[in-house]
Amino acid sequence: MRICIVSDSHDRAEPLAAAVRAAADQGAQAVFHCGDLIGTQTLRAALAVGLPLHLVDGNNLGDLVSLSRWVRETGGQLQYHGPHARLELGGRKIFLVHYPEIGHAMACTGEWDLVCCGHSHEAEMRRVANVKGGESWLVNPGTIAGLAAPATWVLGDLDEMRFDVHTLDSQSKALP
Repeated sequence: MRICIVSDSHDRAEPLAAAVRAAADQGAQAVFHCGDLIGTQTLRAALAVGLPLHLVDGNNLGDLVSLSRWVRETGGQLQYHGPHARLELGGRKIFLVHYPEIGHAMACTGEWDLVCCGHSHEAEMRRVANVKGGESWLVNPGTIAGLAAPATWVLGDLDEMRFDVHTLDSQSKALP
C-alpha cells in the first residue's frame, strides 16, 4: 500500500493538492498530513482527488469549528485526529504527530512500524533503534508549502517500507 505524507501546508492549497495528485498518480491510497494546515479551505483541492486524508494538529491550527464541519461533510474521507493519530493501515502500525521530538520518542518505543512528523520544514527519513531491539521508521516530509525550504512531500510504500522524498517546482508539479 502506498501513502502520501505531507506536512506544514500553511494555507498553501495548490502545493498540497499537487502533491496529493502526484501521489495518487503513483498509486497512493491515503494521505497523512502531519500538521500546520491552518485554514480548512486549504484541503478543498486535495480532497477532490478522492483519497482518505488523516490530519493531526500542528502549532498553527486554524479554525476547529470549520474543521469539524468538514469532517462531518466528507463522510469519513477527512479524518481529524487531534494532537496525534494511531493508525493501522496496510498491515502496519503508524503514529502521526507534528513535533519531531515526540516523533522520535514514539519511534524509540518499538510500538510503531512508522512514525510521521513535521514542524522542522526539513525532509528526513531514517530508521530509529527502539527499546525492543528493532528499528522503527521516522519520516518527516518537510514543508509542502516551501516555506524557508524546498516544497517537499514523501511517497511511502508500506509493503516494502520504502520512503522517497519528492520536490515540487515553482509551478507546483511533482518531480521524482
